[in-house]
Amino acid sequence: MAKKKSDSAGTTGGEVAAPAKPYVVLARKYRPQTFDELIGQETMVRTLSNAFASGRIAHGFMLTGVRGIGKTTTARILARALNYETDTIHQPTIDMPALGVHCQAIMEGRHLDVIEMDAASSTGVDNIREVISNAQLRPTMARFKVFIIDEVHMLSKGAFNALLKTLEEPPGFTKFIFATTEVRKVPVTVLSRCQRFDLRRVDAPRLAQHLKMIVGNEGATADDDALMLISRAAEGSVRDALSILDQAISTSLGAGSTVTATSVRAMLGLADRGRIFDLLDLLVAGEIAPALTALDALHHDGADANEILADLAEAVHITARIKAVGPDAAGEGLALEEKRRAGALGEKLSMALLARLWQMLLKGIEEAGKAANALAAAEMVLIRIAYAADLPPPDEVIRMLGGAPETRRERDAPKAAQRTSSATATAAAESPAMSDSEDPGAFDFGSDEDASLDDDGDARPASSGPTVSQRALTTFADVVALAGDKRDAKLKIALEDQVSVVSFDGAAGAIDIHLPPGAHADLGNELREKLNKWTGRRWIVALSKTPGEPPIGEVRREREAQEIAALKRHPAVAAVLAAFPDAEVSPVPPAKRARDDDSKAG
Repeated sequence: MAKKKSDSAGTTGGEVAAPAKPYVVLARKYRPQTFDELIGQETMVRTLSNAFASGRIAHGFMLTGVRGIGKTTTARILARALNYETDTIHQPTIDMPALGVHCQAIMEGRHLDVIEMDAASSTGVDNIREVISNAQLRPTMARFKVFIIDEVHMLSKGAFNALLKTLEEPPGFTKFIFATTEVRKVPVTVLSRCQRFDLRRVDAPRLAQHLKMIVGNEGATADDDALMLISRAAEGSVRDALSILDQAISTSLGAGSTVTATSVRAMLGLADRGRIFDLLDLLVAGEIAPALTALDALHHDGADANEILADLAEAVHITARIKAVGPDAAGEGLALEEKRRAGALGEKLSMALLARLWQMLLKGIEEAGKAANALAAAEMVLIRIAYAADLPPPDEVIRMLGGAPETRRERDAPKAAQRTSSATATAAAESPAMSDSEDPGAFDFGSDEDASLDDDGDARPASSGPTVSQRALTTFADVVALAGDKRDAKLKIALEDQVSVVSFDGAAGAIDIHLPPGAHADLGNELREKLNKWTGRRWIVALSKTPGEPPIGEVRREREAQEIAALKRHPAVAAVLAAFPDAEVSPVPPAKRARDDDSKAG
């Protein structure tokens, strides 16, 4: 009988060496074998348990979620449950206390009746045609023939179409299980034929407990802070967490027996969270030199510049969240010291400043990712934040200016002249009998039956005062406002920019307008018809060849330009524009002005 070969390098002779068993990474070694071993997917497990118990087992399943949360593993467990068989169990069940007849082969991906297909490498119609052919054949060994198609979103459009009929009405012994990370790319015609299960990310505390169990099984030790760092870095992915843990254990074996938070930070290029809050404190205090020194120290200790900016953004988010809803909203994944630092920082900073920091950091992360030198880009981001931290918010700037001028709506623009000539009155009285040749600028306003009071069903927000349509139209600006109240944006814009008012008489219902070149030729007729409908009375709109008052929109823009020019000359605003050359002073949008006026009127 052959003996095992000695481990000594000098041993020779006829002893036969036992083949070394290859190392299996933790992500494969601790792959769940049953539904009970799945973590963080209780909703899916409960639904499948009820379905199996009641015999309501679907013929198609769609498993979707981010990377590494167990889609393929769940598909294999589901295939095992469908074909579970022992000496006493002869029906599908999710209670699998021991290996059944087919379990080992299914979990290892080598069972004849459980066919796994990678859609990323088999995308065409020919591949699906082979699946369809095999789906019609009865299983050779197991209860069901199961097709597991991974990354199903990679199939071509033709392949999806070829699969539809078989997927909708498969043989009773055939089941389909799909897995994908991009469920939005799967046609809705396929989704509607399957039961969909969205696998969730695993929370950091739950994932840390799972890692702690595995560390104990491996005979290693790890700090709780180190496991929490790994859980956060995995972003809810169990496979990512196990891969990082595998690397962390290997790293610690050479330097010590325990996986520490320091070693994990060094391995992943992460920054100490306490030092991140220190850096944030320096930035909001405007201490540029110490902040850059702290950045250099973090980078020298192995932290990546992009990761530092991302950690700063996360610290700002935690601070804003605690400030908004209290310390309990920070989440279980934060240490008590981190909650304390974030809470203390939130007491010093306003929510407006935190929002500004968040936006600047997001922009900075994007810039650092594109820059050739990420550290230099990060330094510029910190300098920008430090200089902007002590700038006053817009409301304080307004108070420094002595208060904002009261906003005005379009109807407050310079009013058109209200002239009632005898010629206009005569035209109003004689217009029904006029021909186009006698007065080509006059428009017939029709009969009373054509003037409808119907509001077209347009919903109108409640108001404490009467709307324009309920008041007398005394100026042309009131007509423009009425078009806005009626939600006729096209007509409102045309009246503002393409109409020069020559005369306006709201009591007589007569308007004399001039249309500049380029204006819509039928604008006068459209205005007359809309006024008849909205007011329930007759109106006459006459065209004049002589220009009148400038259009309301032109007057408003000129006034806004003058106000902005005067505002830019103010010392406080001039100082801001000098510090930020790319900054602009813009007028308040009309909708915002209207809301401000309504709130003041209320």
